[in-house]
Amino acid sequence: MAPKSRPAGLIQPRPAPPAPSAASRNLAQYYARVQADLLAQGLLRMDGGGPDTPYTSDMLIRNFERIAFYDEYAPEAGLTASTGAVKSLRRWNGPVRIATEFGASVDAETRATANGEVRDYAARLARLTGHPIDMNARKPNFHVFFLGEDDRAAALPKIRALVPSISPASMQVLRDLERPIHCLVIAFSDNDASDSYNHAIALIRAEHPDILRRACIHEELAQGLGLGNDSPAARPSIFNDDDEFAYLTTHDEMLLKLLYDPRLKTGMSAEEARPILRILGREAMGDTL
Repeated sequence: MAPKSRPAGLIQPRPAPPAPSAASRNLAQYYARVQADLLAQGLLRMDGGGPDTPYTSDMLIRNFERIAFYDEYAPEAGLTASTGAVKSLRRWNGPVRIATEFGASVDAETRATANGEVRDYAARLARLTGHPIDMNARKPNFHVFFLGEDDRAAALPKIRALVPSISPASMQVLRDLERPIHCLVIAFSDNDASDSYNHAIALIRAEHPDILRRACIHEELAQGLGLGNDSPAARPSIFNDDDEFAYLTTHDEMLLKLLYDPRLKTGMSAEEARPILRILGREAMGDTL
């Protein structure tokens, strides 16, 4: 006999989020103004690039080298600017299993929307890279935290438990997140000598309006795969601090394809990768070899 459905009265609804603090309300108002101002300036474009943003295979390769072989911030030093030293190629060799985590302040509607956005984007990243990437709550290794200002302190012990080796400087950034930092990602290897990532933590502010939230998802998940730097020369691209584009562009899709092409090897130097990148860039752009 088929089991009877559970009586509706026994289903415990999710408790309503607590009322946000004044600090959280102020942040929500601030980010709403930021989004509105950027849109009014013609920024946060969602078209992926077009005839007004041409680029060549040489430009693509140059941008890849700057974004994949350099760091935006000094390793293990929080938000201290990088020294500009070239690094080896870093990416994931094993599957990327993404899970979302939400602070108590995040309402059910936002949770459902953000989950759908992460799931769809993970599938897109998997198609682009050919690498196993999915949203998977079983043994996740890429945790995406959506936290309001009132949630962060409670989340810090969990983040430390997930990545016991996380540096004090990184924990301080997460604890004292400054208003100009909309979101961030930190990717980790087993040890300092390894160029293969096996864990990542992304933090996205719950106070963001829809476009800024999705923009954070696009940038931080892609950066967490190994495109860790920004370049003012990259266009059309989200790996550029000018906020011209909100979401992953056609140019950025090519960067991800290059990063996970099997002809490149994790740990390669820029010099070792350069002759291979010339071939890959021309292939990507349809140039005659």
